[in-house]
Amino acid sequence: MQERFSLNIKSIRALSGGDINEVYLIEDQNKKYVAKINEAHLFPGMFKKEVSGLNALRKTGAIDVPEVLGYGDFETNTYLILDYRESGKVSHKFWELFGQAMAALHQTTHETFGFKEDNYLGSLPQYNDNFETASQFYIHQRLMPQFKIAFDKGYVFKNLDSFYQRVKELIPNEPPALIHGDLWSGNYLVNSQNKPCLIDPAVAYAPREMDLAMMKLFGGFDDRLFSAYDEAFQLKPDWEKRIKLWQLYYILAHLNLFGGHYYTQAKEIMSQY
Repeated sequence: MQERFSLNIKSIRALSGGDINEVYLIEDQNKKYVAKINEAHLFPGMFKKEVSGLNALRKTGAIDVPEVLGYGDFETNTYLILDYRESGKVSHKFWELFGQAMAALHQTTHETFGFKEDNYLGSLPQYNDNFETASQFYIHQRLMPQFKIAFDKGYVFKNLDSFYQRVKELIPNEPPALIHGDLWSGNYLVNSQNKPCLIDPAVAYAPREMDLAMMKLFGGFDDRLFSAYDEAFQLKPDWEKRIKLWQLYYILAHLNLFGGHYYTQAKEIMSQY
């Protein structure tokens, strides 16, 4: 790795926060980098797909995203090397800037919902076949695969056909938006310019409300962000009433990863709709 990328490494130390990968800070004579490492056989193509997502986000110019130095395999491991972002602080304008940046990102659109390739949500496969409408995409590429994994694990959900029909009625037919796809509080940084920086994406051209719903699922985002977002890119009426509907995808993913109370939570969301 050192020879391939012409690094003159001074130090390497482990960083916290990596649930799936080992994460390290690499410091050479001129710059700092983040290295993510995993066993190559565990999640085939994960870093290649992450690079595609990072590049798609960076290309918009809407929000800061670390540059990719490179990725590849070494013996039985696979690795990804990114620019390191020095930490800033949450200024009084941070949340407004974040909301405006997300609004700009979500105005990046595409002919169809989906993405050029499947990718991952955490360690779970995420599917991105092309669909014409938001409801078709959400049902076929988000909900159905997660329900199948849940069924295979022994979890039971009834009346799915009628639930899918209800989903079709509730979801507005907005254009596809480029979304981060997994935007909880651990997947953004405050950079040295005191602006937001996105990491660890699970991108797709998808319903934009999915990002906002994920941001509200576990907290960590100030209400000023959502107000600034709405001012910059007005949301459809009743968007807050649909938050739980979008969160169902992420709750099902957590059920399939961790089990426990997420089963009850998923059924409660379905009963509300």
